Amino acid sequence: MSKTPTFKTLAACAALLGTAWSPAALAGHLNPVLEASLDGREEVAANATHSAIVGDPNGRATAYVFGIDGDPLTLCYVLVDIKRIDELAMAPGNGRAAHIHEGARGSNGPVVANLAWPQDGQAGDCLTEGEPGKFPTGEAGIVQRILTNPKMFYVNVHNSVYPAGAVRGQLADTADHKH
Repeated sequence: MSKTPTFKTLAACAALLGTAWSPAALAGHLNPVLEASLDGREEVAANATHSAIVGDPNGRATAYVFGIDGDPLTLCYVLVDIKRIDELAMAPGNGRAAHIHEGARGSNGPVVANLAWPQDGQAGDCLTEGEPGKFPTGEAGIVQRILTNPKMFYVNVHNSVYPAGAVRGQLADTADHKH
């Protein structure tokens, strides 16, 4: 069954980003809202032939990624419901990070967007191409590539216990996302 973000979920995302969100604001939205269900079982071993779980077997999170109408260079995201990941390993630093990587499900790929480190189980921000430190490859058009081909990108949260990735989830348009 497909699940689309509820008004409550989108309102929470907007609150986290410090923006107002109302039903009227939803009516004119032209960009897809992408979603990823992050799970430690989705992490891929470096050699990609290892079949054991390499991420946090109990970790879970949800990510929403979306563009801004009329601004093809800005990508916004919200990481929510980050749970069951070792809290002692969640403080910033020491390999703790969150990213969007380019790569199909079951394969590893390079970081294409640096995300804010989750605090209290959530994080959110808007990133603009050309902004220092946000898109490490410097590729022009990366925001549109992510929004138009989400299945080739995944969200990954790393911590000190799982520096290669604690939880991971492939992006998908919410209309296609299965739970």
